[in-house]
Amino acid sequence: MGRMPLESSPTFLYGTAWKQERTAALTELALRAGFRGIDTANQRRHYFEAGVGEGLAAAYRSGIVTRADLFLQTKFTYQRGQDHRLPYDPTAPLTVQVMQSLASSLEHLSTDHVDSFVLHGPWWGKGWSEEDSGVWEAMRKLRDAGRTRLLGVSNVSLQHLRDMEATGAELPTFVQNRCLASLGWDRHVRQFCIVRKILYQGFSLLTANREVLQHPLVIDLATRLSATSAQVVFRFARAIGILPLTGTSSAEHMRQDLASIDLSISPQLVEAIEMIAG
Repeated sequence: MGRMPLESSPTFLYGTAWKQERTAALTELALRAGFRGIDTANQRRHYFEAGVGEGLAAAYRSGIVTRADLFLQTKFTYQRGQDHRLPYDPTAPLTVQVMQSLASSLEHLSTDHVDSFVLHGPWWGKGWSEEDSGVWEAMRKLRDAGRTRLLGVSNVSLQHLRDMEATGAELPTFVQNRCLASLGWDRHVRQFCIVRKILYQGFSLLTANREVLQHPLVIDLATRLSATSAQVVFRFARAIGILPLTGTSSAEHMRQDLASIDLSISPQLVEAIEMIAG
């Protein structure tokens, strides 16, 4: 599959983690606000994927969107990242768990395919493992069978990505990481992605970087643009090649987040913001 350029991907992803019983209503609200990219996971511990499906169904019934309008992204999560509510047989081989997880996701989301299927964190923290390689091959086969259009990995280090590349594996279309300003906005992983034309998805852009939101440079720029500090951060993120996620439960913040795309920030200010904390 070819790479998806930033211009043809969603402008924003709406993240559905930690919403629990509000998941359906907030997914529908995000679609009404204008989001067309929805990020979820078949991990009941942190997500309620079936609730996402309920929100999608309500939006379809209301004529807000059709399935063809949307970019739906879900994830396979190893058992250590789950609670007791597993979407697969824990005694089955990992490759079977991958297939069972995606089949469950497709049922939750009432669709015959997702647009992106992501490995929700590697097997362990020290590098790409044999388990990861087996799971990735199973994900690739599901992609080739039409169950997903694109593949990604999340919560990875530069070492994971280097190890993965060294195996000769097909590289992902997406890398999704928590993006910390204190680490140069995940600079080393982003640089790896830029060179290899991998699209970097950044989450926790606001919650992990509160000091940036309060920085005089950002506050001053927001004032001059008649915007919020959050809007400046999201616009900055896109300027350095990040596809941002937001998980806000506020309808007003949803509208503001999407409107940040139209802000204009000079390259000099982009560089200055990038250097604030890292």
